[in-house]
Amino acid sequence: MRVLFLGGTRFLGRHAVEEALARGHEVTLFNRGTSGPDLFPGVERLVGDRGVEVSALRGRRWDAVVDTSAYVPRVARMAAEALRDSVERYLFVSTLSVFRPDVPRLIDDDSPTVELPDPETEQVDIRTYGGLKLCCEREVEKAFPGRTVVVRPGLIVGPHDTSGRFRYWMLRVAEGGEVLAPGAADRPWQFVDARDLAGWMVRMLEDGASGTFATPGPFGELTSGRVLDACREVSGSDARFTWVDDRFLWDHGVRPWSDLPYWLPPRPGPWPDPHRIPTDRAVAAGFTFRPLEDTVRDALEWERRHPDRATEEPVGISRERERSVLDAWRSAG
Repeated sequence: MRVLFLGGTRFLGRHAVEEALARGHEVTLFNRGTSGPDLFPGVERLVGDRGVEVSALRGRRWDAVVDTSAYVPRVARMAAEALRDSVERYLFVSTLSVFRPDVPRLIDDDSPTVELPDPETEQVDIRTYGGLKLCCEREVEKAFPGRTVVVRPGLIVGPHDTSGRFRYWMLRVAEGGEVLAPGAADRPWQFVDARDLAGWMVRMLEDGASGTFATPGPFGELTSGRVLDACREVSGSDARFTWVDDRFLWDHGVRPWSDLPYWLPPRPGPWPDPHRIPTDRAVAAGFTFRPLEDTVRDALEWERRHPDRATEEPVGISRERERSVLDAWRSAG
């Protein structure tokens, strides 16, 4: 199979390229050449900025394309229109953020999606990200009707993770001592190893599949306590977890998600839990998950080999603030 990757040198795309090569496929990369220029020697590279010019994609043929790098519909449209007559199948990586957060039931593959007042905006932020990705999906599906695989992941972890969110927990627990843990140990956490997602994506193209799939990771298997225990077991640390009430954390200025990654206090009312999204359709299509401990071990090993790497944004509470909150929690008890 000849596979074109739009992007393919950072995180999920990188793992998908590795999987495609390992399975004997012929790979072409199209990107700006600024990230990982020394990766994948011998692989054909087409250099260009997909948001400006895609002429390098014309006049060629591939069996499939994997698109991990479109965030606004104009950019998705340019690539899809350039490739519609020269590619059999288009796999687009979207996001779970396309789902409306105010629907009072469990989110699933067919849940209502967000709609933007201005679908052509190119201002990508927390308010527009999901809606813009949904518009990108529609552009691809319009160009490739019945020949599109739309993948909607949530939190992706593993080696080469650029976000720093999982990194915080692995390194903090590995450091040992008393660790501030948010909420309760039985709180669902849901994420997917990038290598599991990448492998499944390549297999979907091999199988000639189509459709839209939520791919947040194992459903109902992971909890915050189990994840932190796995980090402790793998690192061999003496970490002790002190579980602090949601309301107390909120009242003491601890910010969900940024100060304590993956922590999202329950919302009042019957709103869906973003860490409890079924993957039935993807699993039925062959999606499988490796053991949590394997993910932690490999990701921690990679992080330790790259201690000074930059992340997309500062993540994690400082040790000083962590200690202050823990002291206040004990005093209040």
